[in-house]
Amino acid sequence: MECIVHFEVKYRQEIKRLRGLLFIEKGKVPDSGQLVEMFKDMNYQVALTDPDKMLFTPVGPGADYEYIRVTELDTGEAKYTEDHDLKKVIGSLMPQRPPGL
Repeated sequence: MECIVHFEVKYRQEIKRLRGLLFIEKGKVPDSGQLVEMFKDMNYQVALTDPDKMLFTPVGPGADYEYIRVTELDTGEAKYTEDHDLKKVIGSLMPQRPPGL
């Protein structure tokens, strides 16, 4: 199943709104690893730094952008946007900590 990922890339002087495409299982949403790989395929070397805001920042020196922020995940069934639906997605992207830590 296709998932269209809508995201913004923040450069010093502007914000570019772009889209990417991921293939996922029906009824699922992409996880952070899939998003990082998609960005890598687009020549953005990033890591997820703020799961609450779906914010990815460059991992290497010399990047000409400040951050990437996912604004919408569109699977064709339901759109996951920055409101309540995205909060559910974010919860599934956060790493699970073992009890006692």
